[in-house]
Amino acid sequence: QVQLVESGGGLVQAGGSLRLSCAASRTIFVIRTMGWYRQAPGSQRESVATITSGGRTNYADSVKGRFTISRDNAKKTVYLQMNDLEPEDTAVYYCKLTNIDGMDYWGKGTLVTVSA
Repeated sequence: QVQLVESGGGLVQAGGSLRLSCAASRTIFVIRTMGWYRQAPGSQRESVATITSGGRTNYADSVKGRFTISRDNAKKTVYLQMNDLEPEDTAVYYCKLTNIDGMDYWGKGTLVTVSA
């Protein structure tokens, strides 16, 4: 069974930085796309950033220039470096992996809280 373990969330002041990590278990052999999504209270889950197996990235307009997604294929890990955080970034952040067969796997989420 595929498991995703997220880490790196927490409480930070506005303008601060956090780095999220999401590691996949060994049972997922080939990962096509990796990404980060977030859901704020009362809002729908939204895409934050994605990265393909070839390294092509895509960002939500609200995080462009502040967040950077990267991946380590050998470690089956995806990262999200978040700089210049804003209170509006407060949400539960989820990682999602899509394997070569198109199956999606979600992490359980990690809470990011940005205080003003």
